[in-house]
Amino acid sequence: MDPLYEGKAKKLYSTDDSEVLRMEYKDDATAFNAEKKAQFENKGKLNKAITLLMYQMLEEKGVATHLVADLDEVNLLVKRVDILQVEVIVRNLAAGSFSKRMGVEEGAEFEIPIVEFSYKSDELGDPLINDDYARELKLATPEECALLKKQALVINGVMSDFFMECGLKLVDFKIEFGKTTDGEIVLADEVSPDTCRLWDATTGRKMDKDRFRQDLGGVMEGYEEVLERVAKARE
Repeated sequence: MDPLYEGKAKKLYSTDDSEVLRMEYKDDATAFNAEKKAQFENKGKLNKAITLLMYQMLEEKGVATHLVADLDEVNLLVKRVDILQVEVIVRNLAAGSFSKRMGVEEGAEFEIPIVEFSYKSDELGDPLINDDYARELKLATPEECALLKKQALVINGVMSDFFMECGLKLVDFKIEFGKTTDGEIVLADEVSPDTCRLWDATTGRKMDKDRFRQDLGGVMEGYEEVLERVAKARE
């Protein structure tokens, strides 16, 4: 069956239910707007397992997601949503592009988490935008932008506490939201080491896609350890 949509890390397929899609997690890894590419055996399996556990935890905390059900090692069943073209980034510590842009040493802790919006566009390199850009580009209304920021901070609080239970520090993360057919805005896409910067809370060891971005080696070993810690915390 041909996918309805194929992104850098996942594919979406139709199902017998018009309101439910099958989301398949791929083994592909990309960085720097897909300028760097590779494949890692079991990456899709690991990211799917981590996302499932994180979605279940978030749902228990009152965060609405597009999760419908588990399916198999690399597939989830999810609600059909229209993805908002506004990606939301929450930063608890300086790292990555923020450190490069602002000349702030990696690891510097913010007094209050920083929330950023970016335009979901591979062609433009996902540029940073603000509420006014989102309004004028018809990406989201001011009310929707306010909701995205509010929800992102709620998610940040829940995930920061949970990951700390796992011995991990949530440095920053990127999330996407989608609108269901009845108009509800829910968390969509994935929550994994592909989308979250996670450092060991004691040693500071990087356990996320930065191991691929920065050629640190042990990429899947880092993902495997994140899954082990998350699964243990969910027992």
